[in-house]
Amino acid sequence: MSDTSAAPTPPPAPRPPSQPGTATGEQPGRAPAAGRREVLAWALWDWATQPFNTVILTFVFTALYLTSDAFLTPEVAALGADDPARERALAGLASGLGAWITVGGVLIALLAPVLGRRADVTGRRKAWLGGATLVMVVSMLGLWAVRADPAYFVLGAALISLGSVASEIAGVNYNAMLVQVSTPATVGKVSGLGWGLGYVGGILTLVVVVVATAFDWWGMPTDDGLAYRVIAVGCAVWAAAFAWPLFRYVPEAPAAPDRAKVGFFASYAALARDVVDLYRTARPTFWFLLASAVYRDGLASVFTFGAVIAAVSFGFGDEQVLAFGIAANLLAGVSTILAGRLDDRFGPRAVIVAALAGLVGCGLVVVALHPVGPVVFWVAGLLLTCFVGPAQSASRSMLARMSPPGRESEIFGLYATTGRAVSFLSPSLWTLLIAVTGATIWGTLGIVFVLAAGLVLMLVVTPGGRDAIPRAAALPAA
Repeated sequence: MSDTSAAPTPPPAPRPPSQPGTATGEQPGRAPAAGRREVLAWALWDWATQPFNTVILTFVFTALYLTSDAFLTPEVAALGADDPARERALAGLASGLGAWITVGGVLIALLAPVLGRRADVTGRRKAWLGGATLVMVVSMLGLWAVRADPAYFVLGAALISLGSVASEIAGVNYNAMLVQVSTPATVGKVSGLGWGLGYVGGILTLVVVVVATAFDWWGMPTDDGLAYRVIAVGCAVWAAAFAWPLFRYVPEAPAAPDRAKVGFFASYAALARDVVDLYRTARPTFWFLLASAVYRDGLASVFTFGAVIAAVSFGFGDEQVLAFGIAANLLAGVSTILAGRLDDRFGPRAVIVAALAGLVGCGLVVVALHPVGPVVFWVAGLLLTCFVGPAQSASRSMLARMSPPGRESEIFGLYATTGRAVSFLSPSLWTLLIAVTGATIWGTLGIVFVLAAGLVLMLVVTPGGRDAIPRAAALPAA
């Protein structure tokens, strides 16, 4: 991103013929095509770190342990499952977790724009990615200390929040590195590989937990939350074991000599100038960044709080939550692959709008038919997960098509930054609605509201044919 307002981007010159060693020929601002080893090393980071989102943040540690009766006072925990006091206490845990995640979202909003820009300017994306990954691993290791006692709830929620901040900051640099291991002709395929490996990694780690539970942890004592604490340590080891190839084989991005290095607070002024310039020169891209920032926060909260809703509001037991998590990841992966074909045929905008509409509809069904029982969440909840992956995949595809030639890194970096800057919306609405109503199920409406707002904003984005404004001139036929 430039530190000063730039003139409108001129029409791109005809593309040169492809050269040996590249997939699409030399392009401004893009590295030559990476080899298979570099691509796989990059994609493995998603495989390595997905257990934090799948196992720790969504289906196991928070849903089955941190927001369970293990963290209620003994007298409240002894009450019947339908006792109002017990329900309010469990809702308080869910609300407390949401509050800590909201704090993390505010930190992301304050730090992500500056840290992302500084990494680009100094050419130290991999260094920032490595530091954030290390913090995420340490936060998972720290969960070992969270014993089954109300006194340890704040420690657990704080570590989850810290891990979320580290995960998002790492994701800013990881997504920016996509242009280092791909060309415009392969960016979708490489991005899809990372997303696909992430889903598979999440499924496999959940299967490991299911197997361990089925065999009663092979005689290991599980009191005092020991099983969940071991799971957290296992996820940390998994991340460290599979994340290292990226740092070994993917080269660091070069520094940007034409961009001035400024201080922490001055970076915000530079970022504001960049956004104004984007608004003047690429209006549809600007509106897409705004719309996607909102609905992507809702997409993140679907997985953050989905298992909490299943466990607290629909009474899912441990095995049911794990089975739901495996099915949800499997369906999300398959639906994402299938939606890729629809993306190519109808354009990514159509896929995004349809996916968001499906998410809003399923969310409303979950709330409206909550009294019917668990079957509602099994049907509507699993159907809902089928829309998440396609929305994510089509969003990345659409931005690749809309990015002005030669400015892909800038636009993808801004895409990551804007998403993180509003990552407090859904958690804060979740927390507020639960606090007001005293029931976890109503927090679902907070997520639905954010998704609906993103859908409305997305309807403003009208880039035209196949959602490919400059890409027709920048990309050859595949």
